Amino acid sequence: MAILKDESIQLREIARQLRLTACCSEDLLGRVVTGGYAGDLMSDVIAHSKSGDVWVTMQVHTNTVAVAVQKGLAAIIVSHGREPEADTVRMAAEHNVALLVSGLPTFATVAGLARLGIS
Repeated sequence: MAILKDESIQLREIARQLRLTACCSEDLLGRVVTGGYAGDLMSDVIAHSKSGDVWVTMQVHTNTVAVAVQKGLAAIIVSHGREPEADTVRMAAEHNVALLVSGLPTFATVAGLARLGIS
């Protein structure tokens, strides 16, 4: 499935297509994704990600949620099948941050997002 630049895609469709597991409330999967960002360096994500982006990272600690809230990100996708810490899941739920897990490596997760038209 590919989307045109002026179309949008919901997290629910991304999760289905890429076989992602939601760690928090499934109501958050109705969010629209407008772009994507991949990186593990918090300062880089703060400097370059945009509101509405889905963020792919291997980081599993609570700072990821703080960054997602600050930047207004649509979701965090933790790659490589890494499991977010319990405090991270709790904090994501408290702050309405969609938190998903991909069993794929970061590169493959980002490639999947690109196939769906996320850039």
